[in-house]
Amino acid sequence: MLTALSIRDIVLVDVLDLDVRDGLTVLTGETGAGKSIILDALGLALGARGDAGLVRAGAKQASATAVFTAPEDSALLELISEKGFDVAPGEDLILRRVVASDGRSRAFVNDQPAGVTALREIGQALVEVHGQHETVGLLDWKTHRALLDNYGGLQPQLVGVAQAAERLKTAEREVADLIAAAADAAAHAEELTNNLADLDELDPRPDEETELAGERAVLGAAEKAMGDLTDARASLGGDKLSRNLAAALRAVEHARTRAGQSGVEADHPLMQKLGAAAEAIDRTLVEAEEALACVDAAAGAFDFEPGRLDKTEERLFALRAAARKLNTSVELLPILRERFREQLRMIESGADAIAEAQQRAAEAREGYDLAATLLTSAREAAAERLTTSVMEELGPLKLERARFRVAFEPVADGRRGPLGVETVRFEIATNAGTPFGPLDAIASGGELARFALAMKAALAGREDQRQPVMIFDEVDQGVGGAVAEAVGTRLERLSRGAQVLVVTHSPQVAARGHAHWKVRKADVGGMTTTTVDALDDDQRREEIARMLSGATVTDEARAAARALIGA
Repeated sequence: MLTALSIRDIVLVDVLDLDVRDGLTVLTGETGAGKSIILDALGLALGARGDAGLVRAGAKQASATAVFTAPEDSALLELISEKGFDVAPGEDLILRRVVASDGRSRAFVNDQPAGVTALREIGQALVEVHGQHETVGLLDWKTHRALLDNYGGLQPQLVGVAQAAERLKTAEREVADLIAAAADAAAHAEELTNNLADLDELDPRPDEETELAGERAVLGAAEKAMGDLTDARASLGGDKLSRNLAAALRAVEHARTRAGQSGVEADHPLMQKLGAAAEAIDRTLVEAEEALACVDAAAGAFDFEPGRLDKTEERLFALRAAARKLNTSVELLPILRERFREQLRMIESGADAIAEAQQRAAEAREGYDLAATLLTSAREAAAERLTTSVMEELGPLKLERARFRVAFEPVADGRRGPLGVETVRFEIATNAGTPFGPLDAIASGGELARFALAMKAALAGREDQRQPVMIFDEVDQGVGGAVAEAVGTRLERLSRGAQVLVVTHSPQVAARGHAHWKVRKADVGGMTTTTVDALDDDQRREEIARMLSGATVTDEARAAARALIGA
């Protein structure tokens, strides 16, 4: 709901702050007082075209700000979010537009800079304008389907069609994917067969590259270590060292024997020295033999198959060559092998899988067609009721020659979409014998506004979604008496639970208002300025009496005004 409109330096308006009430608000005033300026300012805030001509003479810039209550409609909140703006729960939505004297303009949504296009799209979702020069909302045939569906209460049928469309989309996508996969596999069948044969022969194992790389490192280190141990044995002299030590031991023992035979006593120092030498050589001999045994034992620990390193490297090189050929990594070779096998299997069994998927798609198509038929039938029934309701509204609004219908056309290319298989268009024939055409074929601006009122009156109370703010600009042009009374009655009825603003010259319409604004011009400091007065009950009766009598307000006019307001 629109709660406030602030205008600064627009045409004849200097400063104007208006609080907007729920229900029906009427704007009256002499011709040329500036009623259109109020609507132009609101349009500017909602994204309408702005130019330097809107800026009041002598001012640097003009601005218009429209404040709406916190949006509750999910579609509107989604639209605002899509445009890059966030509205917190309970936070008002503020649309503002500023036009400089050089014609450049800036737009804001909740004080965040915005593009004019985004501002306009949000504004059109909030406000419908029906008037002398434009009617938005109903003229856009793309809105007609939703209006008819909401009028008919067709949400269950719409849900059924949407669900059927999703099932069909999934089934058809499965068929397309299987056909594409089978075609791709068939095109590469020979290559797949050869690659699979190569991999089967190679027989790669998971993590084999890591294992082979580790084994190669160990085998390389072992080969070098064996060389080092051979050098160690050679440095020790091998068996030659033991033989030399044994010969030395025998020579010392022989010398000690000779000394004993020559009469040298056992405790003689010479005998003691020879004994010590023999013991030392014996120990050395034992240690030498132990050292050689340890070196041999260490060499024996490196027990690996001869040529194993070469075989390991050959296997590793073969795996990496296969990976390069297939443009993958060694670790993925086992996975790729199974993938090749599956693709070849698909070539063999793909026809059966495709046939099964096509059968599921056919069943989904039948399900969709049934759901769409139910929706079409429900739409046709709702269209008949809506046509009857609109036709009942046209006569009292002096559109008795007009005829209304709801036209259905198949969607382009026979597409089975989530909204059904037909487009919906509201059409009108303005005179007997003339063909039906789009709503904007109505030539007269007043007739167009009254037809929009008839449509909205017929739809009122049947729409499940939020009603936007509605503005009717001189919807009563060229009519009076009973027709003006009918216009006022319908506007008042339409405003129940909604918000309607109407610019009117008709006292019958003005009398139906819940709030009344009088627009007038005044000279202030040598400048002509447009102001708006919110009228109380007495002032409202006086203004309606003026509208009834003209320049001189009579007692009879005042009495008639009281009667109109009390009616």
